[in-house]
Amino acid sequence: MKITDIKIGSISVPLKTPFKTALRTVNSVNDIIVKIITDTGHIGYGEAAPTGVITGDTAGAIIGAIEDHIRPAITGLDIENLEKIMLNLHGSIVKNSSAKAAVDIAVYDLFGQLHGAPVYKLLGGHGKEITTDITISVNGPEEMAEDSRNAVNSGYTTLKIKVGKDVKKDLARMKTIRKAVGPHVRLRIDANQGWTPKEAVLTLRKMEDAGIEIEFVEQPVQAHDIDGLKHVTDNVSIPTLADESLFSPMDAIRILERRAADLINIKLMKSGGIHNALKITSIAEVYGVECMIGCMLEAKVSVTAAAHLGAAKSIITRIDLDGPVLCSEDPVIGGAVFNESKIVLGDEPGFGIHDITGIVYRR
Repeated sequence: MKITDIKIGSISVPLKTPFKTALRTVNSVNDIIVKIITDTGHIGYGEAAPTGVITGDTAGAIIGAIEDHIRPAITGLDIENLEKIMLNLHGSIVKNSSAKAAVDIAVYDLFGQLHGAPVYKLLGGHGKEITTDITISVNGPEEMAEDSRNAVNSGYTTLKIKVGKDVKKDLARMKTIRKAVGPHVRLRIDANQGWTPKEAVLTLRKMEDAGIEIEFVEQPVQAHDIDGLKHVTDNVSIPTLADESLFSPMDAIRILERRAADLINIKLMKSGGIHNALKITSIAEVYGVECMIGCMLEAKVSVTAAAHLGAAKSIITRIDLDGPVLCSEDPVIGGAVFNESKIVLGDEPGFGIHDITGIVYRR
């Protein structure tokens, strides 16, 4: 099963409601799709999310990286030699983690097909059903409380609340939400780098004093500020989760060596795909630090891949894969089944993706 070509296209999927964080507001998922074609007729699908404010990857950069660097580096290689493909993929160009992730996902899809097994079984096979949280966009306190109630009524038991856009309002947001959903719903908060270290400590201590039970706070400070992240970790009792601070396996070592965060968030668009994500899970296992598997605003191809990794590894104890349920439609035929908070993986080889409607191919 040799790679003969990589086709590149794009999809656009409207969101049910605008997605708002401290960094951006988004109305639709506009992702790059790759289709790896083999000499046996097997096809592997991958997806990249252009998220310039986080990864630095734009649609044009993703396309250019694949066309000019990645495609020539892996065309002609046999899927059986996964190690060689990954060495060539990651050696073909520096950074460009989203482009690498899209191709990596398509290769793992084919690797599963080659061996006649779903990818999660090849990666560890810990389980086949996982439960995700859902994100509540940052808005006024009452609107966020209403969104939270609606999510709970839809069966979600864990909510990820976006904060960090206005530190003075964040306490009011969390008080109103906790009152709206009651004491038994798990609340996670994500500041998306929106606070300074001092603001983070002050705000989180106020939330502690107010009795707002919070499972963890995600990326409270700027991505580069590992000292600041450690300061927050050392000075509040709410656990911290590193997200934008962690892209690579080396980032994981730096953060965990210093105990700068209590938890780490793996996203395929940051790690460059499953190959490096597996290295991060191994590092986390060595340090005894649990992981969350997350996603950008992505459609079902790449989130299915992330779900397979999340189901495969026991060190991944938290799931934040709500991208597909935030979309108003699903162009992907096959793949994981997303039923609100429940994600169920099938037994088809690879990722079980048969086709994607509405792709606009470049050639």
